[in-house]
Amino acid sequence: MRGVPSVSQTPVLRTGLLLIALASVPIASHAADSGSAFPASVPQGSLIRAKVDPHATVVFAERTLRVGPQGEIAFGVGRDESGPVTVEVRTADGKREHVSIEVTPRDWPIERIVGVPPKTVEPPPEIAARIKREQARVVAARARDDAREDFAETFQWPLQGRISGRFGNQRVYVVNGKDVPKSPHSGMDIAASEGTPVHAPASGIVSFAETGLYLTGGTVLIDHGHGVSSNFLHLSRIDVKVGERVNQGQVIGAVGMTGRATGPHLHWGMNWFKVRLDPLLLLEPAS
Repeated sequence: MRGVPSVSQTPVLRTGLLLIALASVPIASHAADSGSAFPASVPQGSLIRAKVDPHATVVFAERTLRVGPQGEIAFGVGRDESGPVTVEVRTADGKREHVSIEVTPRDWPIERIVGVPPKTVEPPPEIAARIKREQARVVAARARDDAREDFAETFQWPLQGRISGRFGNQRVYVVNGKDVPKSPHSGMDIAASEGTPVHAPASGIVSFAETGLYLTGGTVLIDHGHGVSSNFLHLSRIDVKVGERVNQGQVIGAVGMTGRATGPHLHWGMNWFKVRLDPLLLLEPAS
């Protein structure tokens, strides 16, 4: 999409079976004896999409991965993963191989903020309880493990705009002389005018759609299959409902500043189950 900042892209690697691992640094392929292929290294916050023998069993982070009918698999490494991480591939004839993948560290800026009212940093108990209830419902929606391979699509920008917040950045508030670190930023913020249409970056099933959440306001989750999901926050309007199938490029809502937001923007986050991922690593350079 024109007008959107570009990012670097790892080339698609073909060594025996297709490996797709879009990342911000070049990687080299590692061909497993089983005929599969994995990246030699990935940056922190990456979604890894690969193909293996459809009859293989693949285990990562103590989870048996879903293998698609053409051998599609997906898994993610988080912001703070130091690596190396290990993937176990078990072939149909009982052979096992352990593949080691290095994790490239990234620079995570930390911003210290002084002078914020304490109640803004630490909400009162009744608000904290509400936030906890709402977030538990969102976490439950991310637990899906559908047998769909929508994650294999080339992800697209959901709208045009300036990147106003990056994945992984962290704020530390100084309150009464004490540092209060907040959770690292869980997605990418794109600044745009209120009411700007938001498009699905990839196809999927709507697993959560609700207005009025305390922190995130209008919130939509799209499940892309195999535990991969996208979340869109602070929406002023929601145009989809839970259970609806959406196609890549379909309008799902509009930019807003609902919930805890200081200006209109889209927060786009991604997850592999509970692991938070950087959407920017999945995008092709803007045309």
